[in-house]
Amino acid sequence: MTDHPSGELPDGQPPERRLSSVELSSGDLPSAEIPPSDLRLQAFNERALSRMFRTMLVVGVALIAPAFWKYHAPGAIGFAAGAAVSCINFRALQRSVEVLADRIVNRQSAEKGGSIVFRFVVRYALVGAAAYAIFNSSALAFRGFLWGLCLPVAGMMIEAAAEVWAAFRKE
Repeated sequence: MTDHPSGELPDGQPPERRLSSVELSSGDLPSAEIPPSDLRLQAFNERALSRMFRTMLVVGVALIAPAFWKYHAPGAIGFAAGAAVSCINFRALQRSVEVLADRIVNRQSAEKGGSIVFRFVVRYALVGAAAYAIFNSSALAFRGFLWGLCLPVAGMMIEAAAEVWAAFRKE
């Protein structure tokens, strides 16, 4: 910034009111310049992960009956186990990404990089152990478990459709 005798910048704004190029990235605009429709879309998109998680819960509960019909009790139990593992894994992955991003952005983060990676590896080892145990107990339960593990795909597909609808809807 330039030193101006009056304390104001050449554009007439006091120094504390002007955004620096470091604070304002190329894609961001001050909120006064963002149209209300874009603000609504941005707020809608910020809630995507919570909507995906809720969708996974709803789809998981809704598909237990068809899993029972197709694979009977072992398959339904396997599906419920796979759905539970998927939901827990989704939340854990979300938290890991947030912590890792915080670790990258804020170098003074209390979270150690090694512990983040360790939890990431352990989570998938536990999924593998659960799959192995179910596979050894029943082939139908294992099929249900694999279908339950696919639950995040349904959540992402439904979220993608919701975001397309939100982006193209008329105001």
